[in-house]
Amino acid sequence: MGCDYFKGSWIQDDSYPLYNSANCPFINKALDCQKNGRPDKLYLKYKWEPTACSLPRFNGLDFLRKMKGKKILFIGDSISMNMWESLLCMVHAAMPQAKYSLQSVGNHSTYSLPEFGLSLEYSHNVYLVDLVKENIGAVLKLDSIVNGDYSWKGYDVLIFNTWHWWVHTTKGKDQPWDFIEYKGKIYKDMDRLVAFKEGLTTWSKWVDSNINPSTTQVFFQGISPVHYDGREWNRSVSTTCLGEKTPVTGTTYPGPMPPAVSIVKQVLQSTSKPVTLLDITMLSLLRKDGHPSAYYGQKGNDCSHWCLAGPPDTWNEILYALLSNSKGV
Repeated sequence: MGCDYFKGSWIQDDSYPLYNSANCPFINKALDCQKNGRPDKLYLKYKWEPTACSLPRFNGLDFLRKMKGKKILFIGDSISMNMWESLLCMVHAAMPQAKYSLQSVGNHSTYSLPEFGLSLEYSHNVYLVDLVKENIGAVLKLDSIVNGDYSWKGYDVLIFNTWHWWVHTTKGKDQPWDFIEYKGKIYKDMDRLVAFKEGLTTWSKWVDSNINPSTTQVFFQGISPVHYDGREWNRSVSTTCLGEKTPVTGTTYPGPMPPAVSIVKQVLQSTSKPVTLLDITMLSLLRKDGHPSAYYGQKGNDCSHWCLAGPPDTWNEILYALLSNSKGV
């Protein structure tokens, strides 16, 4: 099986970060914590160190050589965007003079490096399953994933993510659906964890029916945690990211895991085609200092997204290691 890159601890390393956010033109304003006035810089100086082996430092030129001619697509919510923008910065830092194009059409963004025939793409899709406007209103269809048939095919690498929108929405406020459809029945609402599992199961069936593992490598971007007081699953831990400047020490977080983690692992175990889990939950839980917090360009406290540079760079270092270790790359 090789090294478990997901068990370890954060150690201070002054050779980090992997890029200077001021030199990366791809960072969403809300994620550029230094530009938004974050005064401390120590959070930029941590390296993830697996317990049982070493994680190779990201080498942008090596990544470009190995990924030459390939199409890579991130599909998911703004946490996917967080990871995609991080990878763009990491690649750009290796080849700052390289010609590139960045185009956005609807919910789809494409970054291309013609010199390498490489495209790194992001498709904004918060549920993966279909959200359809019908006469009764917007319907979240737990059994349907038609959108994948025309937007996820023809890629060498797919990195999927969904979770936050299943539980972080309130009717009339930020909830994009009016009804849920499941097994032919219409519901005004249902247990969100049940809905999440059913939607994810539909996605796994799509993977089983549509993916050829010899041409397409599939990853699931694991559950990215939040650090809010009294928010969902972490009520027993009195913590918020506001004012945090250093990671939690050691290898384990003093609180429960998000309930979605076990659901994701259950569904992936029943998927017949190979899907690699980027099991980033614990290493990210330890980084309570890594969120934009008050430095995301508007009033409030963002403890769910991540600063760039920041922890998503490590997610991409692990992705790089896994892609480098896989056959044919």
